[in-house]
Amino acid sequence: MAERRRPRPRSARVARTERLSASLVRVVVTGEEFDGFAPEQADSYVKVMFLHPGVEYPRPIDLEQIRAELPQEAWPRLRTYTVRGFDAERAELTLDFVVHGDVGLAGPWAAAAQPGDEVLLQGPGGGYSPSPDADFHLLAGDESALPAIAVALERMPPGAHVQAFVEVHGPGDEIELAVPDGATLTWLHRGAGEVGGRLVDAVTQWPVPEGAGHWFVHGEAGAVKQLRRYLRVERGLPMDALSISGYWRVGVDDEGWRAVKRDWNREVEESERVAAS
Repeated sequence: MAERRRPRPRSARVARTERLSASLVRVVVTGEEFDGFAPEQADSYVKVMFLHPGVEYPRPIDLEQIRAELPQEAWPRLRTYTVRGFDAERAELTLDFVVHGDVGLAGPWAAAAQPGDEVLLQGPGGGYSPSPDADFHLLAGDESALPAIAVALERMPPGAHVQAFVEVHGPGDEIELAVPDGATLTWLHRGAGEVGGRLVDAVTQWPVPEGAGHWFVHGEAGAVKQLRRYLRVERGLPMDALSISGYWRVGVDDEGWRAVKRDWNREVEESERVAAS
């Protein structure tokens, strides 16, 4: 059987950018390689590929070829971002980037992006959309989950009972969202507090309605770990009622988090089994 090769990334160009808040920059990209691009899920995502300056890469870009021919320090770096919107007719993809000054890789790139800049994309992937059969919906996350929460609010079934909690640094990080009838959006300001602390408090203190809920909980790994234990162990919820994952981890860059995330997930699952036994 022939070895399955990963599809080559799509090449696009920055069309325009917009500063949405103190910590969020919107980048709209366009190109001729979006045929077959279908971000169907509310949390559909792409991986943005960042090439190292000064490195000569074989074209067209092929990640498997690069990893076979170039040293590891020259391999492109990948960052995962939720598809905020996609206009197939105009071939325009919208991505929102969290920006904290010069910290990180993707944020500073987005803040400095100019029309015409190349963008390399893999995907889309994704696995969550609001269930039309749920009696209620809970959406919870920090800035990293804000685009997915925004899309989920837009895709809620008519009249759905929804509570959304979004933790951000402060009032300057809030953005206008389309909140449907039957939904409540609560902004949580952490200020100088621990990342995820306000989010954990809000979710664990929320009076859970009767019935079967659909829970979307994403953000910083430490907060997600606490909330997963609360939902799985204390509330006894099955995994098919949850979309829950640590998007990132305080003090660890994206490469470092990806390297340990699988083991981290296994440790969390094992701790839940022990607690439930």
